Amino acid sequence: MPREKIPRQQMPEQEADVRRHNFKEVPFGFTPELAQREASRCLFCKKPKCVAGCPVNIDIPAFIRLIKEGDFDGAAKKLKEENALPAICGRVCPQEEQCEIVCVTGIKDEPVAIGRLERFAADYERDNNLVTIPKKAPATGKKAAIVGCGPAGLTVAGELAKLGHDVTIYEALHQPGGVLMYGIPEFRLPKAIVNAEVDYVKKLGVEIIYNAVIGRYLTVDELQGQYDSIFLGTGAGLPYFMNIPGENLNGVYSANEYLTRSNLMRAYLFPEYDTPVVQSKKVAVLGGGNVAMDSARTALRLGAEEVNIIYRRSRKEMPARIEEVHHAEEEGVVMQLLTNPTELLGDEEGWVKGMRCIRMELGEPDASGRRRPVPIEGSEFEIEVDTVVVSIGNGANPLIPQTTEGLDTNKWGNIIADDQTCVTSKPGVYAGGDIVIGAATVILAMGAGKQASQAMHRYMMGIPEPEPEPKDDKKDDKK
Repeated sequence: MPREKIPRQQMPEQEADVRRHNFKEVPFGFTPELAQREASRCLFCKKPKCVAGCPVNIDIPAFIRLIKEGDFDGAAKKLKEENALPAICGRVCPQEEQCEIVCVTGIKDEPVAIGRLERFAADYERDNNLVTIPKKAPATGKKAAIVGCGPAGLTVAGELAKLGHDVTIYEALHQPGGVLMYGIPEFRLPKAIVNAEVDYVKKLGVEIIYNAVIGRYLTVDELQGQYDSIFLGTGAGLPYFMNIPGENLNGVYSANEYLTRSNLMRAYLFPEYDTPVVQSKKVAVLGGGNVAMDSARTALRLGAEEVNIIYRRSRKEMPARIEEVHHAEEEGVVMQLLTNPTELLGDEEGWVKGMRCIRMELGEPDASGRRRPVPIEGSEFEIEVDTVVVSIGNGANPLIPQTTEGLDTNKWGNIIADDQTCVTSKPGVYAGGDIVIGAATVILAMGAGKQASQAMHRYMMGIPEPEPEPKDDKKDDKK
């Protein structure tokens, strides 16, 4: 069959009525035959736009060509030249907004399934025990401390270790991975995958110290006395609430707590794991992002009879990935769109029992570019709930800025860092990921990690910073 006649290949997955009752991963992944068939759709452009669309600059045509040729292990090795966590990125990165959106194949047809091919190659390498550790540069004698073992921190650590530096990660929790471990559910990102990717970074020589809350265990200033450079990758773990009446009732959770109990503390395996988790019948999740979808789908798997997503805009404005919304609806999650909660109602014992809402309509665009939701007068109504999960975003944890003199932050509490080098107001201290840009994607955090690692290497080795790239005004205009 000619290449242009081959449709985009679909991944086999669990049926919706089966998967809503278990925590096993939903898609099964490509078979070798499907992967090669999908890879054959690539045009292997001489000037590939997909590479520019990737925050970590993977040589996408090169790894896809290797899959097409049947060299699956070579494809995985090619991926790992730029990305230490390909099995994770292949599962949770929004390729449809980055590399795939600029795929030339997508002009007349659907774009090449770059993310699914990335997942396939990484899984093939791991499942066939083909993971090898690349040759590292000679030891430099320099030491770097990484604060936070999430995607940004793991990326910095891996890159610096390959450059010959002695790297230590300080992690506040008792397991590695950050949001990969506590925030993303098992059915979307199996924890065995996260552990395998972390093991790869550890085999590069990176040490991880757990239960170490920087700002309490040690301060950043104290770390500076022990290390040649420091990277702050603590993420955005401070949950936002709506500040509406009744939000302090029992049965109201932040998405952070709800997902952490289920993921990191294995509440979904209670009583095998002794972590209490609320037994819900009617759940409302407030928000329209990926975390809201994760919370809603988790509630179903924990036994809820009815789960509603309450979102104040329309489906078009939902920030969640289309695939995640599709999976949630297939599993039975109800989308209450153009709806805004105004009050949570409680019983005499202080438990949430209902929610008062109002219908909305869309007005003019706001600062985010999305149309502003406007209440419709007289459209109030109530719904019955026994659990509410608030998933409207997260902010920066203030602990490190509060305990670090001379570390500049913006009005939202995010650490201010240079766009190109990730250096902060404190020389030798770098920051990247959600702690700088606010809650965003795994791959953007990793992109910042790669930038920071190069800048930290230059700083520790006394290499001058290159001249900043000139700003492309035409490119900015297109954005």
